Amino acid sequence: MKVILLENVKRIGSIGEVIDVKRGFARNFLIANKKALYASKENIKEVEKIKADLSKKDNERKQEATNIAEQINNKEYSVQKLSTENNELYGSVKPTEISKLIQEENKVEIKPSMIQPVEEIKSLGKFKVRISLHSEVDAEIVVNVTSADTIQ
Repeated sequence: MKVILLENVKRIGSIGEVIDVKRGFARNFLIANKKALYASKENIKEVEKIKADLSKKDNERKQEATNIAEQINNKEYSVQKLSTENNELYGSVKPTEISKLIQEENKVEIKPSMIQPVEEIKSLGKFKVRISLHSEVDAEIVVNVTSADTIQ
């Protein structure tokens, strides 16, 4: 399915580009999140007209993402979880929890979908977590998982 991108999308393309993607990806992600339009002749003409405005908005989003990255990059966030004697957690630390930690500490709104742990956080220790703030801006934080209490 051919679509026109309304913003820069990492590993997909840039603003105004007509790309061919799978129907489900187009319908469920790109179009649903207003990142793309169906590639009809009318839409192509419309996007050409507003391309400069879209680029300006994307640069504003990029600047905002850069400011957030400066605030949280290389910071360490601590979370306490119940663990076994083997230092394994009951459950795991999810992106929603990490998002809430950042919100509480830095007053910065980060969607859980932006958070990409390098590895699953299922034990005690320090873990690197990458946060994709914009298609061109990433931040990296450290999540320090400590034991709240040991259950046998």
